[in-house]
Amino acid sequence: MNAKLFGKGIRNAVALLAIAALAGCGTATVVKPSGSGGSSTTPRTSVAKPGQSVVVRRGDTLYGLARIHNITPRDLGAWNGLAEPYTIYPGQTLRLYPGGSTAVTTRPTTGGSTATRPTTVTPAPTPAPVSSGIGWRWPAEGALVGRFVAGEATKQGIDIAGSSGQAVRAAGPGVVVYSGAGLVGYGELIIIKHNDQWLSAYGHNRKRLVNEGQSVKAGDQIAEMGRTGTSRDMLHFEIRYNGKPVDPLIYLPKK
Repeated sequence: MNAKLFGKGIRNAVALLAIAALAGCGTATVVKPSGSGGSSTTPRTSVAKPGQSVVVRRGDTLYGLARIHNITPRDLGAWNGLAEPYTIYPGQTLRLYPGGSTAVTTRPTTGGSTATRPTTVTPAPTPAPVSSGIGWRWPAEGALVGRFVAGEATKQGIDIAGSSGQAVRAAGPGVVVYSGAGLVGYGELIIIKHNDQWLSAYGHNRKRLVNEGQSVKAGDQIAEMGRTGTSRDMLHFEIRYNGKPVDPLIYLPKK
């Protein structure tokens, strides 16, 4: 989910998410706040800004940032590997130009007697999982009732079933960058920044025990498990790399 997140402005690093309900949560209203302001007209074509990027701040949405920088939301999402509903996180850095491995099509020429046939450059294979350098630990005890599915907006993490009030613990050391209930579909939510590239999120808590800006160690209790935003007592847990969701089961210790 590259990210120049924090410093003295740690409390300004909270982004509003626009998402559907998570796995097992039923349905929820998708919220798309006006966010960053700027022109209300969505651009029809994108003006790339090579070498430039923007850091997500409190209240920003991808739609608002796209308007400000004269880029279509679809292009801004594609350039940063994001699919609808374009979930962005606090402190995330968004590239304002295309880059990486993308399919490129050569259009046929219109003049002369011979036209060049369209050709496509196939993207490079998906690289192996990135090493985080973080000693991850399970954030809660319980049965795994929901798994990560790449590309599924409602399955961007795992769900761990448990009982009301059960301890929810930090999966790694870091700083709390969000502690609140303002993000639709997550209930009482905590987000921890582990370094400039890695974040973890803990949703559906009954009670939050840490505040924004607070440092935590791996294993510290940060919340009590609950069912806010869902129909059963459970923890929804996500790991994000440069703002993009990755499968937590790749990084958590094997059970």
